[in-house]
This record gives sequence, C-alpha cells and structure tokens, in this order.
Amino acid sequence: MSYRTLAVLLLISLVGCVHTPPSIKDRRDNANQLAAAANWEKQVLATKLFALVAYTPMIRQKTRVLSIYIEGDGFAWINKSQVSPDPTPKRPIGLELALRDHTGVAAYLARPCQYVQDPNRRNCNKTYWTGGRFSSEVIAASLLAINQLKQQFDASQLQLIGYSGGGAVAALVAAQRNDVIRLITVAGNLDHKAWTREHRITPLHSSLNPADAWQSLKDIPQLHFVGGQDRIMGKNIAESYRSHFPNINKPVIRIISDFDHSCCWVQQWPKLIDSVGHY
Repeated sequence: MSYRTLAVLLLISLVGCVHTPPSIKDRRDNANQLAAAANWEKQVLATKLFALVAYTPMIRQKTRVLSIYIEGDGFAWINKSQVSPDPTPKRPIGLELALRDHTGVAAYLARPCQYVQDPNRRNCNKTYWTGGRFSSEVIAASLLAINQLKQQFDASQLQLIGYSGGGAVAALVAAQRNDVIRLITVAGNLDHKAWTREHRITPLHSSLNPADAWQSLKDIPQLHFVGGQDRIMGKNIAESYRSHFPNINKPVIRIISDFDHSCCWVQQWPKLIDSVGHY
C-alpha cells in the first residue's frame, strides 16, 4: 500500500470516528485534506445558475475516457423536519470513491451548494437539496460543469459514476449526452418516485426521475451496485428502475450482500471498479 493511499484511508477512518455533526468548515476542510493527500486539488466551475465544486488531480493528464464521480445528496437534512442550511457532506463518499479509482483518469463533481463559500455561493435555495435536488436546473448546471471537466482533460468519452443521489444526477446527465460509454451507480437513487413511496416521505415534485428517462438510457451500458443491507436505498429501488427497460436492454444490478448504504463501498472500491469490465 502506498503512502498516499494510507494517508487517504487514515483521513477517512478519522472522519468515521466523529459522532457529532462536524461544522461546515470542518466538512470543507476534510474534503480538501482528502484531496491533497492524493495530490488532487479543488476548483470552482462556473455555470449559469450555480458555482459547482470539483476535485481533480493536480496534473491534468490527457485521456480518451474520463471517469467523473458525482457526490450524493450530502447533509441535506438535520432531522426529519429540519432542513440543513448547507448540504456539504459530513462524509464525502463520492470523493473517497474517486480517490480510490486506479483504473484510469478520474475527476469528482459536487452537487449544488456543497463546499462553496461566498462569493461563489449563488442561488443556494434549500429546494436544490430537498424536493428539487434532481431538478432541470441542477441537471443543466451539472451538464455544463461536466463539459468543462471533459475539456480540461481533452477527453472524448465519459464514464459517469454516481453515489446515492449522485446516481440520479449521473443517470439524468447521461440521458442528455451522446458521449457516455458507461453509467455506474453505487447505492443510487434511480427511481425517486419508488423511493419516496417505499419510505412514505414527501415526493420530490420538483425533480426529474431517472426511471422516466429510460428510453434515452437504454443503449448505454450500465452497472448498478446495491448493498444487500441498505435500508435507505435498497434493491427495490434499483429493480423498479430496471423494470422500465425492455428485456434486451435491462441494466445490470449487482447486489453486495453484506454492504449497506455507506459500508463498505470505499474500502472495497478498487476491487469493485476492477470488476466493471466483466459486466
């Protein structure tokens, strides 16, 4: 194991030991430290509505295929009735996955209002991490940010990997592009209508739904990882999404029996991402 990998895993383990919600500053600092330990750096990508944070390797290596990891919903809710004032993740699992991808060139894209500070904190209405977390505005901003990352690496094709709610964003982005060669999700929210029904929570009325975009996704190779112990985003959500596709185009779902929503994706990611080519 390299010193860089050891440093990243140490930072991850330290974050896992924190029981009280860290401050916004601590959450931002944690992501910066994780990235720096892997020789990655933070950048802010300007779009029409939002400024989106990305983390990329300090050395921009030209590549034909760029893998872009999209973060989950983050710290969207303090409790069942109180919305968080800032959705920056307590633990940025999407970033941790990106940092452990050794299969090619990767970059990381945060969701609106995660990690950003004034004057870049534009249009940070709580709608964009609650009912409108997958809105057309969010997807449009993500598309523009991805274009910028693609240009930075001189890439011609994309592999999109989304964690949790980032899986929905990845799918909705892929549905509007012609350069995505593979869509991968980890504990992804692929059918938020089925998800809100299952958990009896308020529907995401202001959000687009990946399952409704199946016709634009049917020709894209897909692999969706689901934790067998995941009580937040269980296999029923992935199966509901899959049910929309004709038999010849049904996406692959891989259930990891002893994983839940957060454990143990990061630790096992090098092996899991290595296995993608077999599907």
